[in-house]
Amino acid sequence: MNILIKNANVVDSSQNFIGDVYIENGKIKELGTSINKNDVDIIDAKGLTLMPAFVDTHAHFRDPGLTYKEDLETGSRAALRGGYTGVCLMGNTSPVCSTKEVLDYVKNKEESLKLIDIHQCVTITKNFDGKTLTHLEDFKNDKRVKAISDDGVGVSDSRVMMEAMKIAKENDWVIMSHAESHEFSDIDMRLAENMMTWRDITLAKVTGAKLHMAHVSTKEAMKYIIDGKCSGVNVTCEVTPHHIALTNDKNNYRVNPPIREKSDVDFLLRAISHGDVECIGTDHAPHTKEDKEKGSPGMVGLETAFPICYTKLVKEGVITINKLSEMMSRNPAKILKMNKGNISIGLDGDVVLLDLNKEITINSDEFYSKGKNTPFEGMKYYGEVVMTIKGGQVLYKK
Repeated sequence: MNILIKNANVVDSSQNFIGDVYIENGKIKELGTSINKNDVDIIDAKGLTLMPAFVDTHAHFRDPGLTYKEDLETGSRAALRGGYTGVCLMGNTSPVCSTKEVLDYVKNKEESLKLIDIHQCVTITKNFDGKTLTHLEDFKNDKRVKAISDDGVGVSDSRVMMEAMKIAKENDWVIMSHAESHEFSDIDMRLAENMMTWRDITLAKVTGAKLHMAHVSTKEAMKYIIDGKCSGVNVTCEVTPHHIALTNDKNNYRVNPPIREKSDVDFLLRAISHGDVECIGTDHAPHTKEDKEKGSPGMVGLETAFPICYTKLVKEGVITINKLSEMMSRNPAKILKMNKGNISIGLDGDVVLLDLNKEITINSDEFYSKGKNTPFEGMKYYGEVVMTIKGGQVLYKK
């Protein structure tokens, strides 16, 4: 698919110019200020901002087994509406992703849908049992596996986590850590996150594994991560939009890890401004209304992430829009080994067109996701996704 986008404000992690982007055979072919082509689709993007499409390091599509909450198609279409063309899915489906059969199911569905690029995490321990690692042998030569995680549960046994890190290092996999110590989670969720963050950074230092800390929410956990980076640990981290936009004095929406105190939010924002946070991860977690009423933690996030982050981080002067592009596109793509994330010749032709001046009101009735569970209902933010292009094909248009 060949497409020429003209007169856009082109922004990525390192550049900002008014001009044109030409995509040919699914790849970015040419950048310039006066590109002309015959027999191609032309989009006049005057007044709009063109950025590399976003990549999410952390999402739940509930498929297989929990498709009354979400499925691979509805999740993918929600991603496109939010400007995303790549996601990393956690393995807490039913059955969980501990077998080739589940991985094959997800990858085959991805191929048949032809909507977005999906990386499916394999579980660290078999069926989330917290101790068995033998299933990882089945994936050792499977190039589809980029990361392993027991997200939603966490690995409590330190020896098991250490062995998992050794296996991950041998296979060049990323360990995605859900930092929640079950020794403390029922009495102190702050201590639960802090203790496991410190432990996993210590183990990553010993093993040399690539460690990615999911949904960091406390100032203490972020300090451990910063200290780890300074001591040479190969650790990256993500924060969610809700952990930088909400505080627990004004919002008690149930999510795991919980919405934190203002001092935590302020520290996370400072860490972002200093370049200590690599990624925005949505932790997109759809639930039915009935499940939320029963106490299921989580919220949807793919369709609201950009306006929240653009408003909170760029409009309020925490970082530049180039840095936001780095956090939402380049860095996640790098961690997940995706050939995208910047507006550069040869990369995937995945871009998003945005109206940065458009004020939007969050309305869950408009979500493409099956999940309508959001604490941002009725809130106003800037930055509307106008169009999402995947490999030169327009797959979402406002």
